[in-house]
Parts: sequence; C-alpha cells; structure tokens
Amino acid sequence: MTVAPSGPQFSIQDIPFSYHGSWLNISPVVGEKTYAEDLHLVSHQGGLHPVLRLSPTDANTTVIATPSLLTWHAGPGRIDAVFDGPETVRIRGRRLGLRIAAAEPALTPFSGTYLYHDPVDDSHVFTSYETGRRYRVTMLAGALQGTEGVEALGTAERHLDLSGDQPWEIAVEEYATARRPYHRTALFDRLCLDRSTEFTAFVDAIAPWRGADTPAAELAAYVLWSATVRPAGFVTRPAVLMSKHWMDKVWSWDHCFNAIALAAGEPELAWHQFHLPFDHQDEAGALPDSITHSEVLHNYVKPPIHGWALRHLRRRLPAQPQRAALAETYDRLARWTGFWLDSRRSPGQDLPHYQHGNDSGWDNATTFDDDRVLQTADLAAFLISQLRCLADLATELGEPADAWAHEADRIHSAMLRELWDGARFLSRAPRTGRRRASRSLLDLMPVALGADLPAPVHTALARGVRTHLTTHGLATEPTDSAHYLADGYWRGPIWAPSTVLVEDGLRRAGHTGIADDIAARFLALCEKSGFAENFDAETGAGLRDRAYTWTASSYLILAAAQQERRL
Repeated sequence: MTVAPSGPQFSIQDIPFSYHGSWLNISPVVGEKTYAEDLHLVSHQGGLHPVLRLSPTDANTTVIATPSLLTWHAGPGRIDAVFDGPETVRIRGRRLGLRIAAAEPALTPFSGTYLYHDPVDDSHVFTSYETGRRYRVTMLAGALQGTEGVEALGTAERHLDLSGDQPWEIAVEEYATARRPYHRTALFDRLCLDRSTEFTAFVDAIAPWRGADTPAAELAAYVLWSATVRPAGFVTRPAVLMSKHWMDKVWSWDHCFNAIALAAGEPELAWHQFHLPFDHQDEAGALPDSITHSEVLHNYVKPPIHGWALRHLRRRLPAQPQRAALAETYDRLARWTGFWLDSRRSPGQDLPHYQHGNDSGWDNATTFDDDRVLQTADLAAFLISQLRCLADLATELGEPADAWAHEADRIHSAMLRELWDGARFLSRAPRTGRRRASRSLLDLMPVALGADLPAPVHTALARGVRTHLTTHGLATEPTDSAHYLADGYWRGPIWAPSTVLVEDGLRRAGHTGIADDIAARFLALCEKSGFAENFDAETGAGLRDRAYTWTASSYLILAAAQQERRL
C-alpha cells in the first residue's frame, strides 16, 4: 500500500521537510543563501550542517513535499521519505536508486566525515566532525549495490549506493556515540499516517478558525510545527527556531510572536517560547541577543517588547498560569526592565538608549545612519508598555505597583518632551544631545502604545504610517526615499513584526480602517509569497530566508483576529 500525501504541499526550495521536535531536515539549502542541486539531510546541532547528500540515480526527478511525506518522482520510479521520530528518517525506493554521500567528504583531524561498516549490526555509519554526531544507515529491505570510501582517510569520496532494480528501504539515524541496533516498530505507511495525524492535531489546535478565506493557515502552521526542536545544548525548552534554514536560532524578540500565535491552541509550548531567552538572562538582567544549540550570544540585546507580548499572550491562553509561574515571570520581566533603567540610561537622563541598530532589532534602519548610540521613541514606547505591564502584574501578585507606574509616566513624559517635535518623533544621541529625523518606519513605532499616546500624537503617527503603505504592506523605508533599497533588510522591505506591532497599536488607538487595511495586505502578501524573512515592498517577492517562523506566526495572529472580528 502507498499512502497518498496529506496536508499542504510546499516547495522544498522554500520550506524544509522536517518533523516536530527534530533537529534534522531534508532540504537543498546547505548554507546562507546557498542552494545545492541535490537534497541533503541537514542537522542543526552545532549550526546548519549538511551531513548527507541524497542523489537519486535519475537526475530528472520531481519533488513533492507535504508535512508527512517527501517524494522524488522520476518516470515510474519513486523514492519516499518519512520521519520515524525526531532522530530517524525512513527512506524507501521503488524502481529508482539513491546515492547517499558524505556532504563533507574531506577528512582531517578537525573537519569532514568518516564512513565505516559497523560489525555490531551490519550498518554503515557516517561520523560528522561538524555536528559531533553519527548518522547510521541500516538496511531494512533490499541490499546495497555498492560502497565507496569505507574506512578511507583524506579526500576520498564516501558514499553508499542503492539500486532501483529491486525495492529497498533504509533507516537513517542521528545519535551521539552508541545505540542499540535499529528496530522497526512501524511500517512505512503507518508512519506516514501517524505524522499526518500529528500535524492535523497541531493545526486544528492553533488554527481551528481556518477556512477558504485563510488559505495559507495550514502552511503557516507547518512552518511552526516543523521548526520546533526538542531541548538540547543551550536550548533549555522545546523551542521554535526562527527557521530550519540558516536562521536556525531563537532571537530575543522573534520568540514573542511565536508565543502569541501558539497561545490559544498550544499553551504549554507558547509559554516555553516566551520564557526561553529568560533562561539565559545575565546578572545585569539582560536577555541574550540569540540562542541556538551550541551558543548564546550577548554582544547585543533586543528591544523590550516582552511586556507588550505578555499581555497578548495571556489574553489568548485558555487558562492563566499558576501563581508561582506568574511570580517567576514577574521577577524575570522586572530584571529585564531594570537592565534598561539601570544600564542603558546616561546619568541625569530619563530615556534609555540603544548601543547599535542591532539592539533595536532593526539592524541597519536609516534611523541609525548618523549615530549608533541613540535614544529612540520606539525603545521608550516599548519600555513604557513593559512598565505598565509590570505594574499590573505587581497588583495581581499583591506586590507594590506604584514605582512601576511612576517610572512609566516619567519615561512617557520624557519621550514626548525630548523626542516629539510637534509633528514627528526624532532620535537623540545621549552623549551630544544631537537630534535627528529619519524616514524609517522605526520612528513611527511608538504607535504601538495605542491610546496611551495623546490623540494628536497617535493621529499624526497614523498619517505617517500611510506614507509607508504599499500594495503589499508597510515598507520599512518609504519607496520614494533616497535611502530605499528593495532588498535592503530594514531599509525598505516589509517585515512581519513591524506589521503586527503597528496594526495592533493603530487598532487600540481607534484607527481601525488603516489597521484593517494593513492586516488585509499582509495576509494577502503571505498567501501570495509565503513566509519569507521579509518581502520586497514593491513586488511582494519573498526575500532572504523563506521559511521564517515569526512571519508564519504573524500571519496566524492577524488571520485569527480577522476571523474573530467577523463573528
């Protein structure tokens, strides 16, 4: 029997084939913006590392990918792949052969792949210096046609060949040093049904509202489901990576959007997403810039949107956290806020500052063209929102709240006094006092405060937002700006997080018409161009990493809210 693929089909060039909890995927993406001709088994332990090259014997294959099954077709022949748990891929072939080759064949003491025939269980094992793991290939049906490079050293080619002359099936496992011989507990087609059932349960949980008018909801759910990994290394909890392409980290603001999107249907996973960066909070209270399997980076931070995010997360949770969990969250959020108040304010000044554009999350926005160390209105606004969240949490927990509320009012007044010129927000260098206006959407981000801004201010910001609106959504730099770049990262392209923050603030300030317009355009953009890291503001084409989870989450957040408004 052959199980028909189920769930949304997707381009393997854009989205990797993977499984919930696995650090593995199958994809042609073998490096940053680097695509191989053949699909590879890729591991994300220790970074993105192509481990095995998978080459069908007929090069003219068509690949079909679904959440449960990956298939190569060539005439009457086919090869199928399915995950048998997080660490194992089962692959079978009918009338089509396969070469499994080391992606890094050159073997030195400090790099490359070694291949040996294990006499314990008659398997063949590739060891990878780059991942520090082993990849065991066990025959379940058929036989190897040939091998090359077994126990070879140096630059030798290392591969296993499976012939299409007879049906064959293998298991490929990733593990550390040793494990029991592979034991087949389920038939291939049973695994396909199980994976399909698991994915359907996930999408039913997080997008029960989906329908014909939200055609990308299932694929958005797959991007999140497949990018989730089990705890390992520095990843202390089940984590949704930003991508299982080269952006295979958790950055300390990206995770907030994933948490919000998951909250209603996968509350435990959502809570883990919110807290993961806080597990690496340092003595100063700062969150790391990013976390991945083998590193935690503290050279930058990310903006304090966590109070804003926690409010949205809690509104969507089916049940509120227990008091102990809420108290821990309060303590962590208080320390994170304290970092900005204590370590990022110059003596005698009320406003905190970024040290670099990377701290803002808008790495190269034109706001930072003249000065890098800047007091900006977006930072002040996010901190105000976080301080008000802390005041509410303190009241809920029976703790003193006045100090948080007073600090929020202090920064609110300073933001309007020092950065608002009557028509727009400016940035200010804390050392020189120099103020500067830019045309970046970043300067309009205080709109995320919604009705917490004076009406003339949020109305002026709403007018400014309209100047960034293209057919496809909010350009981060207006298309008529001298500094606009179509693929300029934060100097033009449309991004998901800025879209969600602006849409939410406008809506809470009563500007529902433009908020509806922004949401509709972004939803249409994702339905046309998928879930790229960002998008060309004029054409809508997906740019950079094209399997980005915060983009998928933003689609789910906006689509769910749109469906709720229609009820």
